[in-house]
Amino acid sequence: MKREIMSVIEQVGREKGIDKERVLAAVESALLTAAKKRYGSNEHIQVQIDHETGEISIVSLKTISDPVTDVKSQISLEEAREIDSEAEVGDEIGSLLEMAEFGRIAAQAAKQVICQKVREAEWEAVEREYSKKEGDLVHGVILGQERRNYLVEIGKTEALLPVNEQIPREAHRRGDRVRAILLEVRRTPKDVQVILSRAHPQFVVKLFQLEVPEVMEKIVEIKGIVREPGDRTKIAVCSRDKAVDPVGACVGIKGSRVQAIVRELKGEKIDIIPWTTDPRVFIGEALNPASIEKVGIDEQKKAALVVVADSQLSLAIGKNGQNVRLAAKLTGWKIDIISGSEYEKEKGEREKEIKAALAEEAEALREQAGGESSTPSEEPDSAVEPEVAQVTAEASEAVSTPDSIEESAESKETLP
Repeated sequence: MKREIMSVIEQVGREKGIDKERVLAAVESALLTAAKKRYGSNEHIQVQIDHETGEISIVSLKTISDPVTDVKSQISLEEAREIDSEAEVGDEIGSLLEMAEFGRIAAQAAKQVICQKVREAEWEAVEREYSKKEGDLVHGVILGQERRNYLVEIGKTEALLPVNEQIPREAHRRGDRVRAILLEVRRTPKDVQVILSRAHPQFVVKLFQLEVPEVMEKIVEIKGIVREPGDRTKIAVCSRDKAVDPVGACVGIKGSRVQAIVRELKGEKIDIIPWTTDPRVFIGEALNPASIEKVGIDEQKKAALVVVADSQLSLAIGKNGQNVRLAAKLTGWKIDIISGSEYEKEKGEREKEIKAALAEEAEALREQAGGESSTPSEEPDSAVEPEVAQVTAEASEAVSTPDSIEESAESKETLP
């Protein structure tokens, strides 16, 4: 019987991943609860289990007193000396209790305590093991679906893949193998939940580390990533080795590396962008697959105005503004996009406004010069001609000078 108890304790420890000492402590606590249920909570009871032999001893301790004022916690000197002839008043003496006397209710209470303690120890083991793996890529098997959330077996525990952490429109069947990142280990009053995610941007990062050795070895560094799960991901990369092309390394021969990731993401589009410190070039690259003509920036407001060909406008903006929205998140700049024809139209209107304003100023100067020359003491209006000529020259110069977005067009030579 003793060997059977120890065998069961060791088996439970192995199955649940719990230390044998924790299981023994749970059994001791359960037996103590059962004993107090049977003999009363005021009884001073000790439970000990020999960790080698499995022998269980349940002892009721009482204080030797003369006279006895509390029969539950005290024993007379005469009764104590029947057990131990050397007993004295004030000593504690114990008497063995038989487990057979516990009864059905006490046994049931002991069972509940054991189950609860084992569960708590199991939760602590899961939390301790998987808290260290947060952010790591894990593999699992689909066990089933509950309220649109998938239950996934990873190792010896069950993880949860919530509906908001799934790739939209993807479906799994029981027995399917899946990969996901371990997002967090969440402790609740009832249990410990291991939360997985396939929708988090970090999931794509881990897939690139798995498929691209240069990323795993940190030769190619991922500088930024933004994602709308199921639709599109934009990832900015740079190389620490001038001999290694960061985009080419991520794409692979004939696109083999990136296509493996696309298959895992159920056809999600991936834009791999070379990272650069030049904001104009970076913004232009971030708007791929659209071709960019000009990029103008306002560094104080961190805003950019991008000009694209009329045929490229819808591609640059993307479906429901997705492409420009992801580009803005990736670069950290506010991006406005206009077509080439709209830009030329606005530019022409601006030139007309400048010419009209300067022409009015020049006319006002002529009128002022004409009014002053009508008095005998005034000098000829020829003295005003240099001022009018200067205003006219400024008007011509202002109209011919390109605005800030034209000046930035020089940087576009480096854009694709």
